[in-house]
Amino acid sequence: MPNPKITFVGAGSTVFMKNIIGDILHRPALKGATIALMDINEKRLAESQAVVHRLISLLGASAKVETYTDRRAALDKADFVIVAFQIGGYEPCTVTDFEVPKKYNLRQTIADTLGVGGIMRGLRTVPHLWAICADMMEVCPDAILLQYVNPMAINTWAISAKFPKIRQVGLCHSVQHTAAELARDLDIPVSELRYRAAGINHMAFYLKFERRLADGSYENLYPALLEGYRDGRYPKPSSWNPRCPNKVRYEMFKRLGYFVTESSEHFAEYTPWFIKEGRQDIIDKFGIPLDEYPKRCVEQIARWEHDLADLKNAKPEDVAESHEYASQIVNSVWTGEPSVIYGNVRNNGCITSLPADCAAEVPCLVDASGIQPTYIGDLPRPLTALIRTNINVQELTVEALLREDPQYIYHAAMLDPHTGAELDLDQIWSLVDDLRRAHGSWLPKWAQLA
Repeated sequence: MPNPKITFVGAGSTVFMKNIIGDILHRPALKGATIALMDINEKRLAESQAVVHRLISLLGASAKVETYTDRRAALDKADFVIVAFQIGGYEPCTVTDFEVPKKYNLRQTIADTLGVGGIMRGLRTVPHLWAICADMMEVCPDAILLQYVNPMAINTWAISAKFPKIRQVGLCHSVQHTAAELARDLDIPVSELRYRAAGINHMAFYLKFERRLADGSYENLYPALLEGYRDGRYPKPSSWNPRCPNKVRYEMFKRLGYFVTESSEHFAEYTPWFIKEGRQDIIDKFGIPLDEYPKRCVEQIARWEHDLADLKNAKPEDVAESHEYASQIVNSVWTGEPSVIYGNVRNNGCITSLPADCAAEVPCLVDASGIQPTYIGDLPRPLTALIRTNINVQELTVEALLREDPQYIYHAAMLDPHTGAELDLDQIWSLVDDLRRAHGSWLPKWAQLA
């Protein structure tokens, strides 16, 4: 059996690249793959190359490693393309996305998916993804694009709108990570869970969340979660970030009857109810970590050299498989061994209560035929209504990109739930003007404002 070529665009994201490539090299059928690493930062690219060579040695693989600063060359004859990058980086663009809105007393937590931060990130990012797709259509038209870039839903929607022939899936770890968090709260093994989730990226909900019992039957775990929240046992303190106590999601679960798959710090800024100027009582009650993403960026930068040394000196026990879906997809397509993942794809009627052209997050069957989304039908009406408030912003941002019309940027910000709850129309227009000026050439030319 031939070996696949797997191209990783944004390979300078060394820690994330290590997880994905490490997962791939764990798979027997993929140990001889050609790994093409591409990044514009030659120093980070060389560091990533050293890490991959270390992984190959530790895992007894025979993979071949190639490095490129030229994207088109890296993509040539690829079977799979994995994309993970952040246009504009922490500085200047993430800082801009947080600091400019603060002048209007508009506070955010992560700002990479929705809100004015998510809109601006989408405007910066989509043109680069489109450029990758254009190259793929010429040098690897049958390759599958595995996209790990935020804003995931905006990106996926925009790719399917402009490059419908690209075989793509947007990948996130929120579904499987949240399942593990809830299993931890309930003190039960993850392996005993059975769940089904659907919606959009960062706002999908568990339609079923159950535990397999010894007699083969299944127990609905929602009553136990609700009881634990009401009596103060859940959520348990976070095992990975003490700034994020996860109360927002439990509160929404109490109100809606369904648990959302993305974190509380994210969800707080997708709705109008939790981050409100002058309401520190709400911030404190739900433990909302304002400016969380910049704090994570600063912490990551500070520990980078230490993390890199650990990667270069890793031992076999340090390269355990992660919970990301990429290797599962590559293995299933390449070998025909079926698997199920949660992916972001063009809806196409999978969720009948959402627009056909939006990016939906649904269970997908993966095999030699590729990635095949499953049918969900209508979501419960309250979930559909809430999700549509986010789809409105995504749709208008994509429309701005497709039409190259800045007017849609203002409309997207106007309809954003958090922004609209905090600012009046004149403030929203002024804020968008300030962000367009501040981002300058990081935005496509048509979106810049002198």
